[in-house]
Amino acid sequence: MKILITGALGTVGRVLTKELWKREYDVWMCDLFHYHDPQYMRCDVGKYRQLERIFENNNFDYVYHLAAEFGRWNGEDYYDTLWVTNCVGTKNLIRMQEKLKFKMIFFSSSEVYGDWEGMMSEDVMDKYEIKQLNDYAMTKWIGEMQVLNSATMFGTETVRVRLFNTYGPGEYYSPYRSAICIFIYKALHNMPYTVYLGHRRTSTYVDDTVHTLANIIENFKPGETYNIGGNQEHDMKYVSDIILDYLGKDDSIVDYKEGEPFTTKNKKLDISKAIKDWGHNPNVTLEEGIPKTIEWMRKVYKK
Repeated sequence: MKILITGALGTVGRVLTKELWKREYDVWMCDLFHYHDPQYMRCDVGKYRQLERIFENNNFDYVYHLAAEFGRWNGEDYYDTLWVTNCVGTKNLIRMQEKLKFKMIFFSSSEVYGDWEGMMSEDVMDKYEIKQLNDYAMTKWIGEMQVLNSATMFGTETVRVRLFNTYGPGEYYSPYRSAICIFIYKALHNMPYTVYLGHRRTSTYVDDTVHTLANIIENFKPGETYNIGGNQEHDMKYVSDIILDYLGKDDSIVDYKEGEPFTTKNKKLDISKAIKDWGHNPNVTLEEGIPKTIEWMRKVYKK
């Protein structure tokens, strides 16, 4: 099978590419930048012509659509890029799908659940009208609706996945990255950072996430939606404490606050569907995954 990964140079995309290569698929990549691999093509999905060039020369069986602007505050500061990439870019790819009939895996986010207080099972979004709390969440839900509308009107075949707090080696620091990435980078550099006490998460080590993602095409069920996350619920102070303990530092650089506005307080997720259909098995604990991530960051940033 011939597979395209959009956003292939991102945190999840890089690891997914390697996993699919290991399984001997014919994997092609695209992202925003120039890159050395002969099966890589530069492409901004928000530019239809650039996508069209890729599909004029290739026939793909599956497309993993990872390309997106990531994060709540990134979506506020760079909202124009966010909306073009996440909404127009997804629509551009769907237009290609309607013509060429490849199967797609669309990447949504746990943020679409807003501040839902109960268990976040996949059918919550079908049963209730949820208010998304930020632009990033809105664009991801719009992407899901675009997928659903295309399936109804044109018979396209897509699986939607909602990732929950994936972290691990390969996530390079910026102020807009995941909390675990930010905590580690700033702790390594003795820089102050904020921990919000009033939030609970179920973080997932990137290898566990990617192993499940690679299984999708072996049991592809068009129209279905899946949560992909961890099984170890925690608050963010616990994460920070693991990092500081591993580095032998105290929490004098940490500013504790009760909660962060415009984001979900508690993410209680149901992953039983992904376990049943794809053998999802989040077995790397925070106590194992965070040290691995710290050591990778030490090498990258020479700390």
